[in-house]
Amino acid sequence: MGAGTGAGLSDGDGGHGPHGRDPRVAILTDDPGWHGRRLVAAFAGVGVEAVFVSLADCHLEIAGAPPTVWIPGFAGRLPRGVFVRGVPGGTLEAVILRLDCLHALEALGVLVYNSGRAVERTVDKALTSFLLAVAGLPTPPTWICASQAEAAARVALECHGGGRLVLKPLFGSQGEGVRLVSSLVDLPPPEEVQGGVYYLQRFVEGRESGRWRDYRVFVVGGRAVAAMRRASHHWITNRAQGAICEAVPLASPLPELAEAAARAVNVAYAGVDLLRGPDGTYWVGEVNGVPAWMGLEEATGYPMAQALVAHFNSLLAPELRPAGLRI
Repeated sequence: MGAGTGAGLSDGDGGHGPHGRDPRVAILTDDPGWHGRRLVAAFAGVGVEAVFVSLADCHLEIAGAPPTVWIPGFAGRLPRGVFVRGVPGGTLEAVILRLDCLHALEALGVLVYNSGRAVERTVDKALTSFLLAVAGLPTPPTWICASQAEAAARVALECHGGGRLVLKPLFGSQGEGVRLVSSLVDLPPPEEVQGGVYYLQRFVEGRESGRWRDYRVFVVGGRAVAAMRRASHHWITNRAQGAICEAVPLASPLPELAEAAARAVNVAYAGVDLLRGPDGTYWVGEVNGVPAWMGLEEATGYPMAQALVAHFNSLLAPELRPAGLRI
């Protein structure tokens, strides 16, 4: 499932690296696909073997000194680092356990990329929106509640006179489960809303030249590295929903907004979604802490996996970095 070798980490310890570390990297995902293959190749390019592991198959062992996180295929040893490509869903308890494993790995000194806290801050749209607003960034007005009556009152107020709201699942991606709300008729009952929570965000009319458009900017290590515009005949502009991806220059204000958004939620890397209103104002829509980048790489040609792996390796403790890595 991986390629390459743990260069410089196997001398004198039976191939398990310094301090009992396994020289491999664990890529946490249930669906390796294109992104997984790109990461494995990028790690192999710097002499590191990367293997796929489901976070659902990891567990905590608090029965010895020190306690540890059991990772399948690692024989009780900790990996050089873990690259988070997905946190599987499940019951509240199961999801918390998976996040606990990420937090525990960090407590044991393992690099987790993005960190467990970063994943929590970005997978939860409510917390992301709150942190963006606290940082003073332009993000669309948003209301989150678990009351149908409160949601209905907000719809009546916001949609009076032709305004619209976007109803989004609190946890979700790729445009799935997103609805446009123009009146009370469009507001679903709680049993049809994810977890009974209403996340309502003021709709930004992002239409240019007859198409709906938004922007995705990729930030790695605090720096915007590539950007694209997504264009669609539908107001949902995700690539997974059929949007066309077009490269755009990293011209102001795209990099400044994206970098500030990444800082606001404290992530090592992110895909930041920006909206442009009819008056030319840019808004930060979402910050994705486990972003896809196929469309961005196809549009721009930017070697995203290599950039991510280079940044990942730069964050490792010096003794765990690949041989010859220059920081």
